Amino acid sequence: MKAFATLFTALDATTKTSAKLTALTDYFRTAPEPDRVWAAALLSGRRPKRTVNATELRDWAAQAAGIPLWLFEDSYAVAGDLAETIALVLPPAQNPQPAGLSDTLRLLTALAGRPAEDRRAAILTLWDHLDGAERFLFTKLITGGFRMGVSQGLMTRALALATGVEEATLAHRLMGDWNPATTRFADLISEGGEVGAKPYPFALAAPLEDGPETLGPASDWRAEWKWDGIRGQLIHRPGAFALWSRGEELITDRFPEFAPLADFLPPGTVIDGEVLAWDTSANRPLPFADLQKRIGRKTVPKKLLAEAPARMLAYDLLEAGGIDLRAAPYDDRRTRLAALIADLPAGLPLALSPALPFGDWPDLTAQRAEARAAMAEGVMLKRGASAYHVGRKRGDWWKWKLDPWSVDAVMIYAQAGHGRRANLFTDFTFAVRAGNELLPFTKAYSGLTDAEFTEITRWVGKNTLERFGPVRRVTPELVFEIAFEGIQESPRHKSGLALRFPRMVRWRRDKSVDDIDTIDGLRDLLRVARG
Repeated sequence: MKAFATLFTALDATTKTSAKLTALTDYFRTAPEPDRVWAAALLSGRRPKRTVNATELRDWAAQAAGIPLWLFEDSYAVAGDLAETIALVLPPAQNPQPAGLSDTLRLLTALAGRPAEDRRAAILTLWDHLDGAERFLFTKLITGGFRMGVSQGLMTRALALATGVEEATLAHRLMGDWNPATTRFADLISEGGEVGAKPYPFALAAPLEDGPETLGPASDWRAEWKWDGIRGQLIHRPGAFALWSRGEELITDRFPEFAPLADFLPPGTVIDGEVLAWDTSANRPLPFADLQKRIGRKTVPKKLLAEAPARMLAYDLLEAGGIDLRAAPYDDRRTRLAALIADLPAGLPLALSPALPFGDWPDLTAQRAEARAAMAEGVMLKRGASAYHVGRKRGDWWKWKLDPWSVDAVMIYAQAGHGRRANLFTDFTFAVRAGNELLPFTKAYSGLTDAEFTEITRWVGKNTLERFGPVRRVTPELVFEIAFEGIQESPRHKSGLALRFPRMVRWRRDKSVDDIDTIDGLRDLLRVARG
């Protein structure tokens, strides 16, 4: 753990990409191979499953520190981070022992399903073997809150420098559901081997903020709708049929209607596209809310399959006949994709995402304005000569989304944040007007500056009407502009509505509670959203 803790400290001490790259590269060159595998897993989001809950950790840490639980809780409220609080209150290690990252995590994962007393004894022993940053990091791994402040792309670049293997090859090898407990470092970085159902790293688009005129001649670009669904790769290779989400989650079983595609797609085919809930009678996408009902389910009941059948709209062909096509121009890949889909029998849940022909940028601008009518979020722009790159490489792919919806609402509840903002009120509940009443309809916690949060915190202290544990009911006076990407019906909310990605975009100091929007206005937006 000491080498990994040293790496963490080095990364935490700098904001320079070059310094982070150097620290990561040195680690991947010098750390024991099993530790390198686990580090690559952790930095690509593969955290071990939790074996101990937060309540148990609080109790055990307070007992080990010889302090009452109330004092631990007060310390936690000040520190704002459970792992940091535990690392600070525990006495120095009495039996320090060197332990590698791999060995420590194997011991941790072995605690799954063990009785509480066994887990307590093991955690106390490990705490007593570790000190300082090692103990902090270990506790972070227990809680599942581990973050390193390093992108997967930067980690992959460092791994490439350390091993001499091409970055694109490593990015592909790191995809999928490999298990760090059973994966050898040599296998992880190997350029050969069986790829099975392993997806490719997704190419991502950068947001277009200045308008398409900045991109040069319109003739160099291709456009299509930016669909509001689940980005996925559909893979059919010999002995493997799989659907992967962009979050590297295997979701094949959640979309059983795609299974017949295994009988008709040629082996060695990988398609990139968007999974959408589909209105078969109108031949158009359903709102994302209908698809969302299926996302969290391992098995989908027949009723839901009938109400929200899924379809993939394909927009790229990454592999054909087992040949990687990602380096080919987009226009060539698109032509081959169209031909492949045209040869499939009718009635399968796979279709080509339609292109949006346009003559010039004003023409495309006018089409983009109709995106919501097409149940889309905006327009995607891809350079016709572009390769299918790894990650978010600016210049060739852009997403030109519609401006978000927004409403003015008044803050009625406030709650303190977490981490470095634990001493500030940052999490707010907002209301709109319903007749003469204020109706809560959403929460938001992002979008303002630290200076604004500090000012609001002082205001909350002077304008609290009631306290409910950590929550304060405040005078309905501060008005904010709330932006959001979508709206849907929700019986779980008092307003009957739920917003998608709500955030504060402006503190409306120029407005009072009399100027806020109404629930009827939100319901009008809901009707627009549902088409």
